[in-house]
Amino acid sequence: MIFGLGSAEWGAVALSLKVSLWATLISLPVAILIAYALARGRFIGQQALNIAVHLPLLMPPVVTGYLLLVLFGTQGPLGRFFGLFGVEFAFRWTGAALAGAIMGFPLMVRAIRLAIEAVDPKLEEAAATLGASRARVFLTITLPLIAPGIAAGAILGFAKAMGEFGATITFVSNIPGQTQTVPTAIYTFLQVPGQEGAAIRLIVVSVALSAAALIASELLAARMRKRIGR
Repeated sequence: MIFGLGSAEWGAVALSLKVSLWATLISLPVAILIAYALARGRFIGQQALNIAVHLPLLMPPVVTGYLLLVLFGTQGPLGRFFGLFGVEFAFRWTGAALAGAIMGFPLMVRAIRLAIEAVDPKLEEAAATLGASRARVFLTITLPLIAPGIAAGAILGFAKAMGEFGATITFVSNIPGQTQTVPTAIYTFLQVPGQEGAAIRLIVVSVALSAAALIASELLAARMRKRIGR
């Protein structure tokens, strides 16, 4: 045991960190683009896109997991497509990362969208009148100003992926050493008499990681605000 955790418990912690990191990395760039489109864009279907983004927060996680299984399972249309490149999601840790990314995506988009809406559009318009393209305005004006919101969104998405249970267990099951994350490991230990201690240790680790993530978010946001003089 290390710090009171057994090998199975450490395995769940390590897998959760891996899953959450990849979930954040694959969803953050998309979240920035979607948030910008919702905050600044005016296009047909904008409201439909907004609803689609937030659906994972409104639907039961089990429903999201089932839809992922239908779409990304070995017989699903997207599952067969990615299978051509040797990528599998169902009952794999990659599926847990996908589930975490989708469940945390609405939180990311919302945090980043609020940050974009807080930026004075006149600053962007002034840069545009000086000949800067929309892409350059975004990279040189908007992006630095919304950095704290991006940091907050990334932390929220990471924390959500760390704590995701319903969609994960439905989509990738609860296989020790392969798909068993901290939440599913806690659930498993609570079902076995005499394993309450292991569950409590993982609960403590989960709380500590969540607190560390929030502290890191606040420190990073403060640093970014100081850098841009806000």
